[in-house]
Amino acid sequence: MFAAIITDCKDDNALGRSIVRLSQYVQCPITTIGVNGWDADLEAAGNLIDLLDASEGKLGVVIVNVAPRHKNAKKWSNGTPFCYFHYKETLIVSSVDGQVLSLIKKLGVVDHVNMMDIPTVLKSLEQKRVITQELVDHISNTQFRSFEFLPRVTGWLLDGLEIPAEKYMLNNVVDAPNAVWWIDNFGNIKTTLLETDFDFKVGKKISTKVGELVCYNRLKDVPDEEKALIIGSSGLHERRFLEVVVQGVSAEKELGIKSGQDIL
Repeated sequence: MFAAIITDCKDDNALGRSIVRLSQYVQCPITTIGVNGWDADLEAAGNLIDLLDASEGKLGVVIVNVAPRHKNAKKWSNGTPFCYFHYKETLIVSSVDGQVLSLIKKLGVVDHVNMMDIPTVLKSLEQKRVITQELVDHISNTQFRSFEFLPRVTGWLLDGLEIPAEKYMLNNVVDAPNAVWWIDNFGNIKTTLLETDFDFKVGKKISTKVGELVCYNRLKDVPDEEKALIIGSSGLHERRFLEVVVQGVSAEKELGIKSGQDIL
């Protein structure tokens, strides 16, 4: 079994507490991926796809927490709701709002998720004497739901407890933009684009918002210092995300690209 946490609460204190709390409910090593800033939902979306690809759908759990309470998130009483769904044997427990599930939608991993209302979940479990009223009150009022609620509900789901939820169709989720979702340590740019999003052919020149890029299958095929669009390693099954690269140098620095930036 494996466990992983993707979160925008990525400072040492928040990560350490979340890892220790989740370790009370899973008996396996826990991997963490921190995503950046106030607009981290697209980074989380891409990393979720990559973890499902890495796990091959084997037994495990991925927790995804990007739950801002500013701007559009003000429509929720205490931040975005959470949901759960499965990819083969892998359980995913995730925040719902924004672009977090946009690449799950784009790749057709599932067509719906099970959306939870925290007070309803807690009331149900208190009535079944799984938790106390004191814990219900504590979780209901916390501002750190990824620490107080997500690890616990993950454990309850893994134990096979019935968790109240409503079907939430992914056609309600925003479409993924044609944008950057991650920049690796070499400065290579992972995008949400697939070969099928346009007529990708080796040698073809593509006009983008970061300049003209030449299409190649692999990084090794790109001539030195040439700006290119290649088929990257990230993605699921045969559907791989395209990457913007500059052979031998950082595309991030050379082109001034940032995470979240539109490409087309």
